[in-house]
Amino acid sequence: MTAAILFDFNGVIIDDEPQHCDALIATLGEYGHALDRDTYYREYLGFDDRECFRFSFGRMGRAADEPALLEAIDRKNAHYERAVRASMRLVPGAAEFIESAALDGFQLAIVSGALRREIELVLDLTDLRPHFCEIVAAEDVSACKPDPQGYNRARALLALAPGRCMVLEDSLPGLEAARAAGLRCAMLATSHGEEACVGADLVWRDLSGHHPAELPWAHG
Repeated sequence: MTAAILFDFNGVIIDDEPQHCDALIATLGEYGHALDRDTYYREYLGFDDRECFRFSFGRMGRAADEPALLEAIDRKNAHYERAVRASMRLVPGAAEFIESAALDGFQLAIVSGALRREIELVLDLTDLRPHFCEIVAAEDVSACKPDPQGYNRARALLALAPGRCMVLEDSLPGLEAARAAGLRCAMLATSHGEEACVGADLVWRDLSGHHPAELPWAHG
């Protein structure tokens, strides 16, 4: 019977939180708002770009209407794309894990708060794009994780029951979203320490040396 693996993107496929952090810091600096790395990892991790800027603009007392948010998102994307083209690192073992899963006949999808253009850029640069049959990006949902909308949409597109889907996440809002969608979730300790991931069905440091057959859904 067909089964699917639903991948988060940032911190699960690509190790790009530093680039996102630096891009957001640079963009907010253009608006006169200082953000440090510790605050980013404590308060912003798991937010999509829209929520990052809505949250920040609210703190600044700045209007957060749609045109303002879109302008800020475009500015951040320009910083991010330059950084990724200059230096990109996948999560250890990610490429091999994805290729093994595809060869084993799993349907693969990405469910992420990242922009579609960012996801497609990385998939194209790494030749991983043919392995994914669905992408649910920031533009495809009206609420970011921990809202389950993205995972519900992906499962509907794949036409699979919850028990036939397994989520791979790295953030606590992502874990909450998977749970709210009724899905089992394995977490990678790439953005949080392993001790923070205790609510997941399985915790790995990264994907190095692992195979899709090890995921919890494969055992019942």
